[in-house]
Amino acid sequence: MGDLPPPNTKRWVVRRKAAVVATVRSGRITMEEALRRYQLTEEEFLSWQRVFETHGLAGLRATRVPAISRAASTTRAQIAALISIISGSGFSRGTATSPRGC
Repeated sequence: MGDLPPPNTKRWVVRRKAAVVATVRSGRITMEEALRRYQLTEEEFLSWQRVFETHGLAGLRATRVPAISRAASTTRAQIAALISIISGSGFSRGTATSPRGC
């Protein structure tokens, strides 16, 4: 496993991401081992794998930007849904009280 980055890797350049993805794909280590070794989330590793399969090395350059963008879109959609629920339920501004009376 000499071609793998060290376990304490904090800066994930394209070459290091590709090495981890390729090693897992080859079966030399499992995804679970890679997650533990590099303290990665499953979502993070799978996003690397997905963009590598779709866009090759170039796809690994900016994997965080789409993830952040998706998260922001999801949050905006959740906020809009909550506003819609509150608006339709007869709540009006300033009438709700906090559970602790704060």
